[in-house]
Amino acid sequence: MANEELMRNAKYLVAPGKGILPVDEPTGILGSFFKESKAVADTQENRRRHLEMLFTSGSLAKYISGVIFLEQTFLEKTKHGSPFLELLDRHGILPGIKLDLGIIDLEGSQGEMTTKGLDDLPERCRMYKHKGAKFAKWRCVFKIGEHTPSQLAIKINIALLARYAVICQQNGLVPIVEPEVLCDGDHNLERAQSASIKVLSAQVKALLDHGVLLEGMLLKCSMIRPGHTCPTVCTPEQVAKATFEVLSRTIPPAIPGITFLSGGLSEIDATTYLNAINKHTGVKPWPLTFTFGRAVQATVMKIWGGKDENVAAAQREFIKRVKANSKASLGKYSEEDEGNVEDNDAHMPLYKEGYSY
Repeated sequence: MANEELMRNAKYLVAPGKGILPVDEPTGILGSFFKESKAVADTQENRRRHLEMLFTSGSLAKYISGVIFLEQTFLEKTKHGSPFLELLDRHGILPGIKLDLGIIDLEGSQGEMTTKGLDDLPERCRMYKHKGAKFAKWRCVFKIGEHTPSQLAIKINIALLARYAVICQQNGLVPIVEPEVLCDGDHNLERAQSASIKVLSAQVKALLDHGVLLEGMLLKCSMIRPGHTCPTVCTPEQVAKATFEVLSRTIPPAIPGITFLSGGLSEIDATTYLNAINKHTGVKPWPLTFTFGRAVQATVMKIWGGKDENVAAAQREFIKRVKANSKASLGKYSEEDEGNVEDNDAHMPLYKEGYSY
């Protein structure tokens, strides 16, 4: 019975044309977007207003299957006192919870990182399952450099992700396993491919070694592309080919779906790359969809600016972005879906050098 629930929820989260909305940035979405402009103060109340604006956007459930919360916002409410969880439940959107407690330095490595939060994970899984969570997320990151990702970083982080996954499943939560190979640096496409194959193949073995039910989990990973400072520019088709090759060589068909992060891409580039991946020829045994945060909210936050009179316009932009990514997850997106883009913001990369993970 428990396995059936896990498999059912995992498939639901990657239903055709639907993606997952993460609102779980550790420092707050508002802090990330408005640190320089000071347009909106990064306060608890403004974060609540921001989430309410997103969750009350019309037709959201047509394009979004689940929402990943921070622990601090999981029990947050609308201005009228209705829990966000009840609002999402009425629309058939599953609530999820970010369970890792942030990135820390990996001692003994060359500037690599690991993630904390495993010590009390069983208790937190049981607590959030009781409060209504259906799935969870845990992220580890891998840097590409001359000598990285190292065997130490791979060994530590894939075991950590596998342990997290099995604890989630033992407590009724679908784990989203996120071994993110970072796009920081000047590495080329081939280096991104080789590093990703090394990490993902090791990750799958670790999941099997720990007894994780592959059919009851999801994978979240990066699209395969050069580092942000690489001088070589790749086409969406080249990114699609590289991504497909990595996934087909490493990820078993038993995993119900793969969700991509945007990794600092511009809003339009993230959508275009996702569309190219789904249009790429070849057998795809898994749905390939989106878990974009910044790449569906950057323009939305600019339009909103913290002002109530701008909420409706911001919501229209938000639905436009998630709808475009919904179509891209089916390989049906086109430039016409963008309408008239009046400025270049949607084309601007969202990557920030020195971004704090």
